[in-house]
Amino acid sequence: MNAETAVPELAEPNLRRLLGTAGLDVEYVSGEGNVLHRRTADGSLTPVLDLAGGYGSLVLGHNHPEIVARARELLDARSPVHAQFSSHPYANELATELNRIIHRELGVSEPYYATFANSGAEAVEAAVKHAELDRGLRLSSILDTIAARAEEARTAVLSGAATVPAPVYERLGVTRPARDEDGVALLIAEAERRNTAVAGRAPVLLALEGGFHGKLIGSVQLTHNEGYRAPFAALGLRTRFVPMDRPDVLKEVMEQERGTLYEIRQRAGRVEVAEHDHPTYCAFLLEPIQGEGGIRPLSRKFAEDIQQFGRDTDCPVVVDEVQSGMGRTGALLASSALGLRGDYYALAKALGGGIAKAAVMLVRETRYRPEFELVHSSTFAKDSFSCHIALKVLELLEAEDGRAYRQATERGEALAAMLQRIGAAFPDVVKEVRGRGLMQGFEFHDQSRARDARLAEAARSGLFGYVIAGHLLHAHGIRTFPTASAVHTLRFEPSLLLTDEEIGLLDRALTDVCQIVREQASERLAVPS
Repeated sequence: MNAETAVPELAEPNLRRLLGTAGLDVEYVSGEGNVLHRRTADGSLTPVLDLAGGYGSLVLGHNHPEIVARARELLDARSPVHAQFSSHPYANELATELNRIIHRELGVSEPYYATFANSGAEAVEAAVKHAELDRGLRLSSILDTIAARAEEARTAVLSGAATVPAPVYERLGVTRPARDEDGVALLIAEAERRNTAVAGRAPVLLALEGGFHGKLIGSVQLTHNEGYRAPFAALGLRTRFVPMDRPDVLKEVMEQERGTLYEIRQRAGRVEVAEHDHPTYCAFLLEPIQGEGGIRPLSRKFAEDIQQFGRDTDCPVVVDEVQSGMGRTGALLASSALGLRGDYYALAKALGGGIAKAAVMLVRETRYRPEFELVHSSTFAKDSFSCHIALKVLELLEAEDGRAYRQATERGEALAAMLQRIGAAFPDVVKEVRGRGLMQGFEFHDQSRARDARLAEAARSGLFGYVIAGHLLHAHGIRTFPTASAVHTLRFEPSLLLTDEEIGLLDRALTDVCQIVREQASERLAVPS
């Protein structure tokens, strides 16, 4: 029951209750730039500095005036949302503009084909589905070739045009019969048996420890947090999680998961056994900066290791730019600064300008399978409204020779410098400050053994970051949250409109928090009214 309205709480009541324990269950009624206005108990509105930024969705701020104006134009023009299975020139225009920027950032010219979606998790799942379709088609092609060559070998032996040397039988562990006519049939049967066993294995998906790729049936199995993943494991994919900066683990995976397909063929009158690498890997998913894992940037060296692994194993790399992309780190793709080139990209969140529900999966031409367009679709994707809003977002980012990217870089550096100063002043409280651009993480030392009982209990129950967020909201008028899988880390993902005054406000607020934690004085934490 909602105590304020006496109306039964039916919209995720447990979540509302949990938010209430930290004082985060407030109602926001308007927003502009980095400021939200929340309704207080007496009905008045109070400004709140929003540094959560829609989990990365608001790189241009709440209700950017040019985006709002464009939305009004589209609505006034009655731009269609439901015009599926027709020509969508605006979607092609958006895909073309994304390609233009990506080509500039990566220094490549190969096109990326676009499949549109409504959310980041949907874009990730589209990438995995496409990668599996590609893997399956490649496997079928190899098996078709093997079958055709086996039949050629059988025909050659039966006609007396080819013989079967003894080492061929030994190679596959087949006892040599008296006649090669019988032997070639045994060899083909054994190769088929082995190939069927290998081909029937579930594909291997790889993802990084600490990674987050969504909470849908497929994407949750690519998300490392066991609390999200384990309850649905029976429905899931086969995913191996790789620790950050461990190329040795990549080598272990390569060795452990290797599969071989055997081909019986004849050359120059002799039957022989050839080997094909089995397309074992569906995809390797990564975030250039792990968002929910604690704002942890991927190192350039490990990005290179993953890229090389992909080349060595023919494993496509899916770069999840849902939270890190769209200018937040000073470029459309945060991964471009690492020299990383994805076979797939997932973009969402800020693509919709904080208004439209827009996402896109991009796949490079050498991986692209046109068949995918007939087996995957999304009701609201690729509509006129969201595509035109996304085009406006790109226009704003690219205006004045990319002034928005430079602004994001400069504002991110100013924010990071302030956070680093606080970290240096409170090394006993702050474990690490990390991130890039306007995507910064502020990690506290674990407080589960704190002297202060309230701080210790909050840490042990996984609520420490939320309690701190509640204090920031009620004592300082600042909105942020901990990252979902690293709850001792606060996230700061403001828009590029961030001012020095707003940075100063956060400076004073975090200094207050760090003093409270240092002094183990939880009684000074703001108690929500």
